[in-house]
Amino acid sequence: MSDRVISVGLCGFGVVGQGVFNHLQKREKDLGVQLGAKVKVTRIAVRDTSKKRDYDFDESTLTTDPLSIARDPEIDVVCELMGGTGLALDVTMAALEAGKVVVSANKALICDHGEALFAAAKKGNGQLLFEASVAGGIPVIKAIKDGLVINRFSSIYGILNGTCNYMLTRMTKEGASYQDILVQAKKLGYAEADESLDVDGIDTAHKAVVLAYLAYGRWVPYKDILVQGISEVTQADISFAKENGYAIKLLAVIDVAHASGKLYISILPTLVSKKYVLGSVDGVFNAVSIIGDVVGETVYIGPGAGRDATASAVIADIVDGAKSLVQGGSKFVDPAPQGGDLIELAEPEEIQSRYYVRLQVEDKPGVMAEVASLLAKFEVSLASVTQKEVDESADHATLIMTTHMTTEQAILDAVKALEESSNVKGKPFTMPISSFES
Repeated sequence: MSDRVISVGLCGFGVVGQGVFNHLQKREKDLGVQLGAKVKVTRIAVRDTSKKRDYDFDESTLTTDPLSIARDPEIDVVCELMGGTGLALDVTMAALEAGKVVVSANKALICDHGEALFAAAKKGNGQLLFEASVAGGIPVIKAIKDGLVINRFSSIYGILNGTCNYMLTRMTKEGASYQDILVQAKKLGYAEADESLDVDGIDTAHKAVVLAYLAYGRWVPYKDILVQGISEVTQADISFAKENGYAIKLLAVIDVAHASGKLYISILPTLVSKKYVLGSVDGVFNAVSIIGDVVGETVYIGPGAGRDATASAVIADIVDGAKSLVQGGSKFVDPAPQGGDLIELAEPEEIQSRYYVRLQVEDKPGVMAEVASLLAKFEVSLASVTQKEVDESADHATLIMTTHMTTEQAILDAVKALEESSNVKGKPFTMPISSFES
């Protein structure tokens, strides 16, 4: 091993940052032999220098100014682990403009500012590596940009949020309500105090945007994605799924239509067949299915969050960056295929699926006929209708319906019409029914 040191600056020293620091220290000798150079954390940016940390470290390395790390000519690799899209953006841009290797776990930053960040990396001849931004410890980004580089991808399906998968799994296995499981998930640390980023599908959407760019070379604005979280899922939906061989998963769908070549992205609770591998991925685990024209389908399953899983992905990027430096210096490489700006986005009337629909209706004669008529108006054909028996004194009844193949636009229009009916109480709940084969 040579005397060369690859200096790493950590911008953020929370759960993940400390995990990165700990494992780099523990594997310092092994990595040194592998790389022919020592990888060492030499500076750390924190908000509060007096805060107690989980591991021993040299306090002289601390600073409260992460920008000073980004601009430090002695730092080779900058790890942005602060989160957010404010100061984190400034730090990342400054480091890339200085030609550094930047490693980030920040999916919101990559989603919202990826185009500008890659432009800065190209101009400064730096590198932006972001394996930890999607699916935690699963090396799905490496799979797309390196392992499957010869493939053109028709579809990517992902369970990309461990919090949602954990909650849906417990709702299924224990029969508890969404709200009860959410309270427990917060106590266990699986859900944040403000759970909205996870349960509303926003976190998953950020990750889907990143994957779509890697696979197809186009940045899709978040506003152009149909996003729905899991907060409206009830035990009625769970029961239907169990009785019919499905599991409910918050599923990211990234799809290119064979006929039109148009790109479609959605984040929706979805009925996924238990015969299909993603239908059996439970708990906090993530899973990604990638379908390529050369390899066929490959599936990646593993922990999607947590200190060690995320640290593993961050360190993999640090090592890749260190290798490039040892071999001759940082050099910008665009990880995505070219020509993605020519790919059009599919319109809702071009997206086809079967759907599940649950609604509360007045329990009186003629209501079912009205519901069927409203659906028929938008060419939505029913495949099944289920109504649980209710007491004679009941005012309302729950209808659960499944449709034949229809379009996303048709189901959106039909649901809007149902919601406006005086005989329908509240907003109907809908979700796609997956067409995956086992």
